Amino acid sequence: MTTPAPPSYSGYRFPAEIISYAVWLYFRFPLSLRHVDELLAARGITVSHETVRQWGLKFGQGFANQIRRRLPRVRDKWHLDEVAVKIAGVQHWLWRALDQNGIVLDVLLQSRRNKDAAKRVLRKLLKRQGRTPRVMITDKLASYGAAKREIMPGVEHRQHKGLNNRAENSHQPTRRRERQMKRFKSPKQAQRFLSTHAQISNLFHLRRDHLPAAQYRAARSQAFQAWAELTGIAAQV
Repeated sequence: MTTPAPPSYSGYRFPAEIISYAVWLYFRFPLSLRHVDELLAARGITVSHETVRQWGLKFGQGFANQIRRRLPRVRDKWHLDEVAVKIAGVQHWLWRALDQNGIVLDVLLQSRRNKDAAKRVLRKLLKRQGRTPRVMITDKLASYGAAKREIMPGVEHRQHKGLNNRAENSHQPTRRRERQMKRFKSPKQAQRFLSTHAQISNLFHLRRDHLPAAQYRAARSQAFQAWAELTGIAAQV
């Protein structure tokens, strides 16, 4: 597979290290644009929160796409769940899929919570992953079973709320970001932000509680090295 070209920072006043650091802060932690602005200012870097927003729009999705290509193949047990998200006074549904290690496979914001919406989620997952799972775990929403029978008839389907805690808990970072951002402004903005946020979180999903300190630090160093490579920082050192 051809290695994607690093992003171009040509025409930007600030170097790649600052831009990638600002994007990492914004998508990795529950920080507002103004918080990132202030953190940079504490290090003698004067930018506006609007500049940080523009950096996120310009580079965030590209970084996320490269992370998706770098991550190891996902496991064969998929957890799916959906949660209500209110945007501009209208209720939407955020559908999320993870594997058994907690890696987010995809997120999809939709206006419906029915069979057709579930089918869209499954089709998108299959197209992106290129294979079916061995097991699909969901809550007892009937739409999952109806969609699975048409899209993935041979896949084992387990419907039990207690088995799907991993997917349900994965919504917590979204809720924290939603509060920090004082709700998402539009479905397009929410989809774009959450897709990028999920992939950057995947890269730094190190499962600290399951690793000895030395292994955790080594895994963290590898994640930072991967970030430096995909953002083009490593090539400039």
